[in-house]
Amino acid sequence: MTKEILLSLKGLQMEKADESQELETITTADYYQRNGNHYIVYEEMMEGFTEAIQNRIKFNASSLVVSKKGLVNVQMIFEENKKNITSYMTPYGNILIGVDTEFISLEERENQIRLEVEYALEANYQHLADCKIEMELRPRGEGVHFL
Repeated sequence: MTKEILLSLKGLQMEKADESQELETITTADYYQRNGNHYIVYEEMMEGFTEAIQNRIKFNASSLVVSKKGLVNVQMIFEENKKNITSYMTPYGNILIGVDTEFISLEERENQIRLEVEYALEANYQHLADCKIEMELRPRGEGVHFL
């Protein structure tokens, strides 16, 4: 995999049996691999603000760590069959977030890496939704289509 990539992030929240919300972001990012872990670094803008959020994603076959610094500050840890709690600091206040990870799947190919994570999301100890993250990395500039 090259250093310069396109990152596709899809998030699905299933709040009730008949209600779901899907978000998708495709952005340029930098990628590297070190000590058996994959790393992605990119900036994100939040609507209505001029300060960028610095994002770092670290993952392997059994865990995912999402770190955000700047306007939003959080480190969310996803480990299969484990619940992790963290403080999510936003311009609007802090929220106690819990992620109870049920499943992690990593698929690596020469020019594609896919990661799927299924988890239950809590805010202030209240179950909010069952969620799924689908992340796909591909080399930048190949004119490829995401699945």
